[in-house]
Amino acid sequence: MSDDPQTPDDNTPEGMTYPCRFRVRAMGLDEDDFDALVVNIIRRHCPDIHEGAVHIRPSKNGKYVSVSVDIEARSREHLDAIYDELTAHDRVLMRL
Repeated sequence: MSDDPQTPDDNTPEGMTYPCRFRVRAMGLDEDDFDALVVNIIRRHCPDIHEGAVHIRPSKNGKYVSVSVDIEARSREHLDAIYDELTAHDRVLMRL
């Protein structure tokens, strides 16, 4: 791994340079508090989520909802920690 934060290491996807803006998305059943659940999980890793960073989109039939949150990703490990916690939650059906 390089000591230079601007030099990607072998685990960095091509085109990704950290820190960078990144949109984390999770999908689940459209229940009253699913959006709050996703935001709370992400906020544990990114306490500075700004106003307007959360986007909610219901599915066509209204059964599911997609919650997207724009964050400042510090590293690949930072993103992995967020996705690991989202994946571990039983109400999160998919994360992108």
